[in-house]
Amino acid sequence: MAIALRLSRGGAKRRPYYRIVAADSRSPRDGKYLEQIGTYNPMLPKDSAERVKLDEDRARYWLGVGAQPSDRVLRFLDAAGIKERAARNNPKKGEPGEAAKERAEEKAAKIAEAEEAAKAAEEEAKAAAEAPAEEAPAEEAPAEESAAEAPAEEAAAEEAPAEEEKTED
Repeated sequence: MAIALRLSRGGAKRRPYYRIVAADSRSPRDGKYLEQIGTYNPMLPKDSAERVKLDEDRARYWLGVGAQPSDRVLRFLDAAGIKERAARNNPKKGEPGEAAKERAEEKAAKIAEAEEAAKAAEEEAKAAAEAPAEEAPAEEAPAEESAAEAPAEEAAAEEAPAEEEKTED
């Protein structure tokens, strides 16, 4: 007969309470068991001493006669220092799926295009800033003259539309 150390569920709906039991591996989860060796109340805080209660002597006895603990019970036994649990390694657990990889590649491509566009705009701005700086001294003198002439031209432009309005009436 294969013996398993496992959890047997009790409690109400959405209020779980488990017994840690030694049972025949072929019996139902909440069915007949050989011996209750502890309790587990997941509703209590993780640092509570009442969360997991375990009879260590009986757990050692059942492990000694060949009982195989479930994953969760093995965690409890490891925390109690009764049986060491080997660390598991799943390298693909944190790896994104195919669709997420495609989205990441598209996003990286858009970012690269935006950086290239920003560099091109920056270079154009530098080129535009350098070109007028070389020609600026030659253009400053005519700019001052045109600034003096501009008010006279504006006054003439204002008078001309006024005359046109009168003729249209």
